[in-house]
This record gives sequence, structure tokens and C-alpha cells, in this order.
Amino acid sequence: MLQKVWVSSPGSWALRESSSHRQGKKRCWKCRFVRTIIQHPCQRHAPKRSRKERMLRKIQICLCFCFVSGILYEISLLSSCVFSYLPVAQQYLTPEQVLNLGKSIIFLETTERLEPPPLVSCSVESAARIYQDRPIILFMRGLTNETALDMNTSYAAFSLLSSMKNVFLFPLQMETIFQETPLLQWYNQVVPEQEKNWVHVSSDASRLALIWKYGGIYMDTDVISIRPIPHESFLAAQKSRFSSNGIFGFPARHKFIWDCMENFVLKYNGNIWGNQGPFLMTRMLKTLCNLTDFQGTEDHSCQNISFLNPQRFYPIPYPAWSRYYQVWDKSPSFNHSYALHLWNFMNRNRKVVVAGSNTLAEKLYKTYCPTTYEDLIQNAKHRDLPGLEEAE
Repeated sequence: MLQKVWVSSPGSWALRESSSHRQGKKRCWKCRFVRTIIQHPCQRHAPKRSRKERMLRKIQICLCFCFVSGILYEISLLSSCVFSYLPVAQQYLTPEQVLNLGKSIIFLETTERLEPPPLVSCSVESAARIYQDRPIILFMRGLTNETALDMNTSYAAFSLLSSMKNVFLFPLQMETIFQETPLLQWYNQVVPEQEKNWVHVSSDASRLALIWKYGGIYMDTDVISIRPIPHESFLAAQKSRFSSNGIFGFPARHKFIWDCMENFVLKYNGNIWGNQGPFLMTRMLKTLCNLTDFQGTEDHSCQNISFLNPQRFYPIPYPAWSRYYQVWDKSPSFNHSYALHLWNFMNRNRKVVVAGSNTLAEKLYKTYCPTTYEDLIQNAKHRDLPGLEEAE
């Protein structure tokens, strides 16, 4: 007697017995992976099968096994907690497939450069290490659909990030991102070449659209993650009564983000730096509640939004940004912080991390993005010193 197996959708499965047992109970279980059970009839009650029947049964079992294996593989590619298969198939996944996994950590590069500098690489790597069960996505304006598939590149940081199992690099296609949002009409009317702050303004718009559509956390590419953020809906205070937009998180389709997009268009002024960014977040937050000064390290709550203390991300305020590139007698513990914003916009002189400098930034690289430090800082120093290997 041949047994038949039905495999249902990934969320559940059901076993149905053969026609002689169809009046029996049908059992269903919810589980995270498709499972199958093949019940073998008792041999002493089963009639002896011909050789042809036995061969047919073996073929059916083999086909069933191959079918179930294929389903399990597809689930592994789209599971938010199984990334072990993704390095093989990363290049075949679309942005929407990865974003639909939920709870993504999103970074944006709105310039045309294809070689992420060490600070960008460190930001992405640190997030990948802290949030190992979540997709880390870097959208790059300079990528196209063709270059996005080329992981065998001469760009060191590009190859470094591509090799991380939960990191994805995708082209930043703004017209696609702005579909079904209030920002599409603005994008179709604006002339980027005439915009004074287009790199920043386009980034401000893109991060709003992505978080509204898919949810998750947005981070600037100069933010180094040091521990998980235990909030789903939050804004980061840069100081008392003033919100940044360099890091924030919300579930998909949150009304606050939709209202921000509408206000972005209504009050658009690209000539004022930050008008579509931190000033936008602050004025929208003020419409919901009365902002007060922070006392100590406590967070504030504004309706269903957590307004996080400046210590969470900005323990070193922007006037003192250069302290990250100085040597400290005793390094701060940052016990009250989830991540550190290194204020790259303020870094006009382009201070960088130098191997052996013993600066605070170098210590952060060593601790939270060691691969970036080794490949892009230490090895770069060796490459810049010809004859070093011979001397050693």
C-alpha cells in the first residue's frame, strides 16, 4: 500500500493517510520549517509487492525527498534567522526580498563613490556583528544592477562587506523607493543639479521612504554600533528638545513617518541644511508632545515613540567631535550608549584612524569592527610602507 505525502505552505503542514484511512484524524502543526512524515505500514499485514511496485515506491520516496529539500532551501534563503546559506545566494536576492524579511538595519550612500571609506565599512561591520540575526543593507547610489552583482572587485571595502553573511549591497534607486509615498511628486519636480545640499536632502528623503515601507532601523554611515537597541519606535535626541535623524527606528507603515514625508514636501527648502532632516524630525515630534530637558540618563516617551537620551548615541556632542581622534588617558566606557555617532560631517580636515595612533577611534575600530581595522587600516599602512616586509 503506497502512502501519499502532501507538503503545505511554509507556515504549516498536514498529513493525509491513504484512502483506506481517510476517516482518521487529520493532524496539523504550526512550525517554522516544513516537515514531512512517511508512515510505513506494518509489513506482516501488507501484501507482498511485485518488484515493479517496490521500484515505483522507491522512486516516489526519492522525488518526495528532493521536493521537500528544495522547499527547505527556499525557506532558508528567506528566513530572518538563517543566514548561513545567504553568501551563496546574496547576489540573486532583490532589495525587496531582503527588506521583507523585516527589521533591517539600513545605511545609505548617496554619493557616486563605489569604494566605501573605512568609517563606512566600520559602521556596517559593527552593525552586522551586533545584529547578527538581522539583514544589514547598504544602499549605494554609485551601484547599478550590473555592478551590484560583481563581488569580485578591486575595491577592498566593497569585497570586505560583500563577504559578510548578513550584509547586502544594493543600488540606491530613488524613483523606485519613492513609489507610493508623498515624496514621489517632489522627486519628479526637483532638479538635483540646482540643489545646494542634494546629497543630504536625497538621503533624508530616502531614509524616510525605506523605513515607512519596510520598517527597521536607519543609521548614518558614521555610526558605530556597540550594543543592540532595545526599542522599536524611537528617535534619538541630539540634545534636549532636539531630535537627530541620523539614527531612528519604526515599524513599517508608522503614521509618524508618513506625516514626516508629507511635511518634507510641504515645508521643503533645500537651501537650508537640515531643514528636511533633524529640523523636520524635531518639528514633527513637537506636534505630538511638549519636549522637556533631559535629566540624567533617562529617556522620554512621546505617545508611542521613545525619545532617547543624547547619551544613547551622542555621548560626545558635535562641538567636541574631534575628541574621537585624540588619545585619552582613560577611554570612556559608554555604558549608557547603544551606538556612537562620530560626526563625520564636522570632520572638515578629514581626520582618519591611523594604526598605532592609540586614539579613541582606533580603539573603537579594534573592538567593534576588527575586520575593517585589519584590512583597511593595518594592511593599508603596510602597503604604504614599501620594504616593510623585507625589513621584518
